Amino acid sequence: MYEFTEDCMIHIDNIDEEHRKLFQMLNEAFALVKETDNAASIAKNLIDNLKDYAITHFAHEEDYMKSIHDPELPIQQREHKAFAEKINTFKLDESSPEAARNSLNELLLYLTRWLYSHILSSDMMIGKMAPETNVDDAFAFTDKYITGIELVDEEHKHLFDIIRDTNDVIHAELLHDKYDEIIRLLSELREYTETHFSDEEELMKKIGYPEIEAQKRAHSAFVEKLVNIDFRELEAMDDNQEEYLMDLIGFLLGWLSNHILASDKKIGKYIKEHNIVLEK
Repeated sequence: MYEFTEDCMIHIDNIDEEHRKLFQMLNEAFALVKETDNAASIAKNLIDNLKDYAITHFAHEEDYMKSIHDPELPIQQREHKAFAEKINTFKLDESSPEAARNSLNELLLYLTRWLYSHILSSDMMIGKMAPETNVDDAFAFTDKYITGIELVDEEHKHLFDIIRDTNDVIHAELLHDKYDEIIRLLSELREYTETHFSDEEELMKKIGYPEIEAQKRAHSAFVEKLVNIDFRELEAMDDNQEEYLMDLIGFLLGWLSNHILASDKKIGKYIKEHNIVLEK
């Protein structure tokens, strides 16, 4: 059973309730597939119900984002579209009853993982990114981000630096091979993020941090977001390439800032409250 856990709450009541309903529908779907001897006979209705509810939810979510002028809306719309395309292009393997069951379970597992990742990486940012940002200050790793954990703070600062460098390249009109440099920096960001999350999770494990599983889920969702950046799609863009990149940079910076303030600083607080001495 897949749980709608506390770390999936974005604290917008209607959206949280619809997310909870989607998890419930997915769990019920898994149960139906397990109980039936003929998965092919239930596949269409099951998938149609999930698709219809998801589309309704996406519409509600996008309407809310429009109402608050959320700058992340274009990214959300692209992700919602990708989800719909995945369901619409699904072909059930009906070569045997077992194949049909496995095929349907694979789709449900994909949708569940997508939902977890989408909530923890994208939906978590709804309402948290200001429509207008002071670019001069946005990329500064200021004291408000300090966790008090030297290694973590150093790695966070480096992540801010990579995002700043990427933003600078996007705006460098005269730079030769600009696209190649952007790809290099985004690849560096992904690799360094994975290193940082690994270091942070190892630290949490050592100190017995009680919220480590929620942190792992958030980390996994963010890394998946980075991995799924389609460089080929980016290269093929013409007029909208810079707009897409600016949306992406805004999201990456916003997610990192919010994650540090809402989650990572709690690690430092936990260490202090429990008088834990970290090895140098």
